[in-house]
Formats: sequence, C-alpha cells, structure tokens
Amino acid sequence: MSSTSIDDLLAFEEEAAPVGPQARASRWRPVLRFLAWAAALVAVLLVGLRAVGLQVSLPVLIAGVLAVLAVRRVTALLAPPPPPPGGGRVGTGEEDGSYNWGARDALRSAINQWERPLDWSSSRPERFTGTVLPRIGELADERMRLKHGVTRESDPARARVLLGDRLWTFLETPPRRTPSPRDLAVIVAELESI
Repeated sequence: MSSTSIDDLLAFEEEAAPVGPQARASRWRPVLRFLAWAAALVAVLLVGLRAVGLQVSLPVLIAGVLAVLAVRRVTALLAPPPPPPGGGRVGTGEEDGSYNWGARDALRSAINQWERPLDWSSSRPERFTGTVLPRIGELADERMRLKHGVTRESDPARARVLLGDRLWTFLETPPRRTPSPRDLAVIVAELESI
C-alpha cells in the first residue's frame, strides 16, 4: 500500500532555475529563413506565372514577395499573444489575493461538482441521498484508506470508531430531509479530522 497522501500529491514546490550557460540564438538564422522563404515563393510564382503565359519583371516580383513577407512578419510581431491553452491563468508576478470567478479552472470545476448537486437536492431529499451522500461516503472511505488502511466495507467496526457515531450514522442511514448548510459544515469538519 502506498504511503502517499492527497496532501502530498497537491503540495507545490518551485523548481530551481536551470544553472549553466544557455545556448545563444543565432542572429542570422531568422534572416536566412526569411530569405529562403522569399526565394521559394519567387520561384513558385515565377514558374506559375510563366505557365499561364504572363511575363513579370524579376526585380518587381522579388520586391513584391519581400514586401508581403515583411508585412506578414510585422503583423505577427504586433499581434497580441494567444490566450493560454484551456483558459488557464497567466502568472503576472505577485497576485492581489482575489479569486477570478469568471476564469475556467480546476478549482471552479471542483466547486461546481459539489455546488450543482447540493443545489438540486435542496428541494428533493432523494437527490441528496442518491447523489451527494455517496460522494461523501467515498471521501470518507478514501481518507480512512489513506490514513488508516481501512474502509467501511473492509473493516466496519474500526471504520465506525474512526468516523465517530454522528458521521457513521449520517453515512449509513440516509436522512429524511436534506441537511442544512450548517449541518453539512459540521459533517465536513468531522470528515476532515479523520
């Protein structure tokens, strides 16, 4: 059995900056690439124009291709940076500590996984019993498995002692009505103390 806990998996440690000489980028590489693209485009356009029977001066064709590529390069440099993949947040140094509720991130997704079923179950207790209560039971089993090596199914007597009477009764006998937010807060606190 692994001794890694959820807290260990979610811990964050900054990586050290790489030490050592960094490879210096060549100044000529982008220029050579630009000229190679220009030469290739001039050749393709020259062959294409000659194939359809049009005659264009070579210096004019080269100037046109260089102008188009230069404009393309300038617009690419002036374009705003692309948004981060998946709507993630971009680190901008020190943060002010406020949470951006409009951003799509893992924290908001996790909150929504609990918020929606709890909201649905406020008017229908059977939804709480069928959706939320099994999730709370899974969380209790996982915490007991990680910290004590037991689940409610593998060792019910020890699990009952670890959970306590209130949490055990809550998980084993479905409530007739949806618990209030205060009752759920007490249950979550007991669950966290396992």
